[in-house]
Amino acid sequence: MRELALSELWYWFLLMAVVCYLIGSINFATLVSRLKHHDIRKEGSGNPGTMNMFRTFGWKIGLVTFLLDAFKGGIPAVISYFIFRNFYFEGTHVLVSDFTRYLCGVCVIIGHIFPCFMRFKGGKGIASTLGLFWLCMGCEQPYFLAVGFVALLLVVLYIKLSNWGSMGSLLGVTGFSVWQATVFYLNYAPQGYLSDPYVISLFVLILILNALTWFAHRLNIRRLLSGEEHRTAAKKKKKA
Repeated sequence: MRELALSELWYWFLLMAVVCYLIGSINFATLVSRLKHHDIRKEGSGNPGTMNMFRTFGWKIGLVTFLLDAFKGGIPAVISYFIFRNFYFEGTHVLVSDFTRYLCGVCVIIGHIFPCFMRFKGGKGIASTLGLFWLCMGCEQPYFLAVGFVALLLVVLYIKLSNWGSMGSLLGVTGFSVWQATVFYLNYAPQGYLSDPYVISLFVLILILNALTWFAHRLNIRRLLSGEEHRTAAKKKKKA
């Protein structure tokens, strides 16, 4: 393992942030709906996201969009993991890859919610956030990929059975967040690093991910509390 000083990395962090924001700004819901000769922004709730694709085009097209968004959220983080997994921050035993995974993730989600290619009006970031956590947990332990996949299936099953898409989505993101935060705690608490600025930043990045997704769902939360939230029942497949 090799130590790296922040002064050696800051421009890498900046480059990663910009690239990941631009990746996040690619909206697959809009692209897939155009292939179906529709504009998802003019269908259903008008939100260019996975849930509206499920409602509008059915489960097959919705699943394709979900997978595209999920890998969009996770793959940049995994790439950064393999680049920096053998490095510690200088003077600590905090892995640089722990920080870069979630720096990439936050920037992708910001791009997804506020895309520069769509006048900063994008989706709500759930699929990308779930994909981010799922693949990042696989970086912790390979078998976590299987556990995370089961967790994703449970989220989908809850949404399928309850038809409460926003509730299931937020519960899924929160559950993955608690799981990752617990792993970070177990990794760094025995070493006495919980007060280290780099470790604190890991928890802050996870909080930011939750804040972004909950903020993007603020109207859904209001409708849930007032009993006016839209159900998630998918329509039958439309003919192009």
